[in-house]
Amino acid sequence: MKRDLLSLKNLTLEEVEILILRAQDMKEEVKKEMLHPRLKGKTLGLLFEKTSTRTRVSFEVAMAQLGGHSIFLSTYDIQIQRGETIKDTARVLSSYLDGLVIRTFAQSVVEEWALHASIPIINGLTDLHHPCQILSDLMTIREKRGNLKGLNLAYLGDGNNVAHSLLEGASKVGMNITLACPKGYQPKEEIVKAARTDAAKHGSRVEITSDPRAAVKKADILYTDVWVSMGQELQKSGMTEMFRPYQINESLLKLADPQALVMHCLPAHRGEEITEAVMEGPRSVIFEQAENRLHVQKALLEMFLKSPKKPSAKK
Repeated sequence: MKRDLLSLKNLTLEEVEILILRAQDMKEEVKKEMLHPRLKGKTLGLLFEKTSTRTRVSFEVAMAQLGGHSIFLSTYDIQIQRGETIKDTARVLSSYLDGLVIRTFAQSVVEEWALHASIPIINGLTDLHHPCQILSDLMTIREKRGNLKGLNLAYLGDGNNVAHSLLEGASKVGMNITLACPKGYQPKEEIVKAARTDAAKHGSRVEITSDPRAAVKKADILYTDVWVSMGQELQKSGMTEMFRPYQINESLLKLADPQALVMHCLPAHRGEEITEAVMEGPRSVIFEQAENRLHVQKALLEMFLKSPKKPSAKK
């Protein structure tokens, strides 16, 4: 039975733990130059409507290290640009590929691909969710702190796709999470509600506030993202001053736990959502996060693509 990763709701707690442990093993294998062709003969498609650095490169390298191949497909280069439907394209690509990573705007787009494709569909980013990023974040936190359950994560800034997936991921693994966002930029209520339900099962809590200083008190992890998400740049005018109190800087960092980690999913606008000093400081694990995208995605591809390909596309 084929699997899709459209959001972290598609993974159980046990599967998240398996992926993190497997990714850590694969990271050690790279250090020891022990690469195994576990996906030899498999081909991964990368269908992107949005530009990308980490997602594209990490998935391409992941497939190469696993002995498989990847094909980059811009929506501007295939027949979707000329009106071919997702339904038809999904059925055709399912007969060529073993899996497809989609990076797009609307969540409904990846859901439509999953509906019509007979191969695994992986959400490489939408405006609503960014599951692959948060899996690598959880791996990074576990590497640095040795555990996840009971830690306090404070996210500051826009209640965007990263915030949504952090809510889902933290509540699933038993982390306490507080989101500090300006009014009007808070996460979607239905995602908050679902996260609170999940958190209650694991003895953790979810809090939403507009007070950044209260959010970071005693936090074990401080996390931020750009204030304006990709594709929304025209909305930037007038937002900087509204978001300024949510900048992760030296004074805000002093309110957190003395050993607090600083995280950012990148790309960063240095001097806006995070200062240069904090980003390059000893608490920052930002570039470890970026590196771990590679290893988590290898574990994810192994889990989703290793099973035999279905003989025919959906009718």
